[in-house]
Amino acid sequence: MRACSQESLRHFFAGLTEHAFVSRLGVADPPLIDYVAEMLARFVRADVVYRIRDLAGRRLEEVACMLIEAEERIGEARREVHRHVGDYTLFWTGLYPEALPKLQAPHRRDFLLDYCAQGKRAYYIASTIPAGDGGAQSDVLRRLSHDFETCVQGLGEVRRQWERQVESP
Repeated sequence: MRACSQESLRHFFAGLTEHAFVSRLGVADPPLIDYVAEMLARFVRADVVYRIRDLAGRRLEEVACMLIEAEERIGEARREVHRHVGDYTLFWTGLYPEALPKLQAPHRRDFLLDYCAQGKRAYYIASTIPAGDGGAQSDVLRRLSHDFETCVQGLGEVRRQWERQVESP
């Protein structure tokens, strides 16, 4: 994707996310809103949605497998996998909840997982692992854990807004 189109995408998601969270839900938390908008811009690409790989290089597509992989890592690598699990579960539960029956089908490892509970837990764990950002992202990750359900609602509103924009000429 070209840089200018990626920037346009970021602006698009930033506007939708800010409107959904501030105007519709009454959540005025710029760092949290910016994080969610940036996640949406990143997750446009399937290779980012499914970027976690095991040590053999195989793409991990199930939260259960990602959580096992997180336990195999240390430091910032562990933090990054937990952060991704939070992002992944927030993305699917908030933006595409209709996909959850397929993602959590009886033949899949995620069958018995509660994506909201796992997302909250993953963001919390990520927030407790020190990183080189001086703690700024840890604060946002902690708020994402605490306000996970509100963020799910916000993403549902983001989707409704963009669908309305696509439908109207």
